[in-house]
Amino acid sequence: MFFSERNLSRFAAAVLLGALCVGAAHPAAPTEAALDAVPAVRVVRTGEVVPGTPADLNASITVRYGPTKPNAVLLLMPGFLGGAGSFDRLARQIVALDPGVAVWAVDRRSNLLESGAAIANADPAELVRIVQQGIPARPTSSLTFMKNWGLDTTLRDWREAVREARTLTPNVFIGGHSLGGTLTSLYAGYDFGNAPFGAAPTPDDQIGFKGVRGLLMLDGAPGNTTSDPISWDQYQNGSVGRLGYVPGVNKLDEIPYINSLIFNPTFASRAAAQARLAATAPDALAPAGGLVSYAATNLAAGLAQLEQQYSLLPFLTLRTGQATNAASIPNPLPRLLGATENSQFVLGPADRSRPVGWKADADATTDPHDFVGRFWNPVSDYAEWYFPMRLSVDVGAAQLDTVGTPFATTLRVWHTRAVSTPILGIAAENGITTENDYRRFAAFTRATVTTRTLPGASHLDITVAKSDQVARWTLNWMRGITGPAVAQTAQAPNP
Repeated sequence: MFFSERNLSRFAAAVLLGALCVGAAHPAAPTEAALDAVPAVRVVRTGEVVPGTPADLNASITVRYGPTKPNAVLLLMPGFLGGAGSFDRLARQIVALDPGVAVWAVDRRSNLLESGAAIANADPAELVRIVQQGIPARPTSSLTFMKNWGLDTTLRDWREAVREARTLTPNVFIGGHSLGGTLTSLYAGYDFGNAPFGAAPTPDDQIGFKGVRGLLMLDGAPGNTTSDPISWDQYQNGSVGRLGYVPGVNKLDEIPYINSLIFNPTFASRAAAQARLAATAPDALAPAGGLVSYAATNLAAGLAQLEQQYSLLPFLTLRTGQATNAASIPNPLPRLLGATENSQFVLGPADRSRPVGWKADADATTDPHDFVGRFWNPVSDYAEWYFPMRLSVDVGAAQLDTVGTPFATTLRVWHTRAVSTPILGIAAENGITTENDYRRFAAFTRATVTTRTLPGASHLDITVAKSDQVARWTLNWMRGITGPAVAQTAQAPNP
């Protein structure tokens, strides 16, 4: 599935075929073998140097799909609690459809804190233990430097990758899913200089949107993927948001990363281990005392947390199928958090002689086996185990821009109203945005906007769907800006 000499040869053959077919109006959908043949490599470069942070954690990280000498590069930022692995299928679809395009999926620097080796080296028995107990989280006292890993750090790390991509091609695009869509807008409006607000005109090369050709937002738009607007006092001392208490910057020594009942590093490690079991032994009995409290197959245990009709949180949903042999009751919690309908709470097996199983729905947007197979892999993870609390706090403060607010000094989102870079907004039909959300944001700027909606999709489906529709919309939009691309000869990814 990942980069090897064999895969590079297969990819080169695909590139040659693509070169022969340039100009085809409707290229065939890539096969699963073609997706697996796309080379991918994780690249860690020096990022923004943040005082107090260990040198090896000052990093700009991307997982790079496709050629090293591309005609265009699309850099994608994951959403809340998401890692670069959340783009694995979409990135491969884009490159397989147009081998002249490279996709670089961002891993925020906190992904370096994950115990990936423990998951990679675990045998089935050890995976069972991790599902049951998890990998212990790093003590908060050892991670106090994370209090500075906010919006400025995240965007400047991302900019390092953008600047590198611009040495390869002038056709550099940025985008993101969910919160990553919001971060895309904030990058566009960000001032990467160091002069105080209003001190002097900012050079073009220090304004975010002037260094990219377009902005892609995938079921995430400013205003509906951020916390409620916060005051200066709340920013400093904390507040209660839609998902509970959000600490202010004065408390980040004690709470440097997301650590709640619904998500924390230990739970993330358990989910990764369960996904690996689901991928290798989907119909085997899931570990007792694991992610679910009842007897279930590995596949059912892995998906019951995220499937739209069973998920607790409306922004952590996809559509793959349904539980079988399940007794359930209505669960109103998702509706209280903004969902349009109640979900179901699985109580356990209807027939206690058999476990709860999982049935794929042919009409569902996402394939369940494909999803769990990509959830964790040797180069990327679907989740971000140590999500910086400072980033959540900063995004809640920044909103659309910080001009005229107390946050303008440290959160340099000063140029949003001047953004003229084209925008593509793709909503999930059953997700958290609508096409109107993108139009409202574009109206705040000078940009033209193109909007689409993926039918039948929930929030997470937008990057993992069986269909390549999102990839095709993205490529067509990019070509409308750059002109037709010409496939390149495949190159080995950067070391």
